[in-house]
Amino acid sequence: MDLIIHKSWEEVFKNEIENEYFKSLISFVESQYQTRTCYPPKKLIFNAFKICSFDSLKVVILGQDPYHGNNQADGLSFSVSNSSKHPSSLVNIFKELKDDLKKDYPISGNLNCWAIQGVLLLNSTMTVEKNKAGSHQNKGWEIFTDQIIKYISDNKQNVVFILWGNYSKNKTKLINASKHLVLTSGHPSPLSANRGYWFGNKHFSKANKYLTSHNKQTIEW
Repeated sequence: MDLIIHKSWEEVFKNEIENEYFKSLISFVESQYQTRTCYPPKKLIFNAFKICSFDSLKVVILGQDPYHGNNQADGLSFSVSNSSKHPSSLVNIFKELKDDLKKDYPISGNLNCWAIQGVLLLNSTMTVEKNKAGSHQNKGWEIFTDQIIKYISDNKQNVVFILWGNYSKNKTKLINASKHLVLTSGHPSPLSANRGYWFGNKHFSKANKYLTSHNKQTIEW
């Protein structure tokens, strides 16, 4: 499998790809893509690390695993291809964005525009089988992405980590909160959002306020 990433990530990748867990993971993923329909497209599995460089990184938004429907997942958490209907979680993200920053509801669900500004849109599990949510969990992806989170925490300053839902909140232990901002809330899925755990978190404006306070360019959400 080709690891198409920005060169600034090469150090942390080099530390992981020789580990037995990673070799086993890649073998599993290769087999799954050969015998089943899986997402995102193979060439986009590491898309988050291609578009957002380590050097430009200012915000991490952590998802659980990719969308498992046709023509949705593009390798960025919560993002979909330009032509795709917005999934319910993304609809609620955009509703909160509109309310928080008084912006128009976005036409496209493609979040490349965030990634190129330094937002790492990372799924804890980076692949999935069609129509089988969570099907590639506990195969090694979580070990890898946990190492990524720890690496960012250890080697960057003043990053905003945005953790939505209980699964993502559990990653708080990997982050040094004394030198980074950790924002948590309920998940934007309808089940959580409609029970009052999502709307009004104002994470977009809080992230930008923090970046400004540390003399960093804000994100044009």
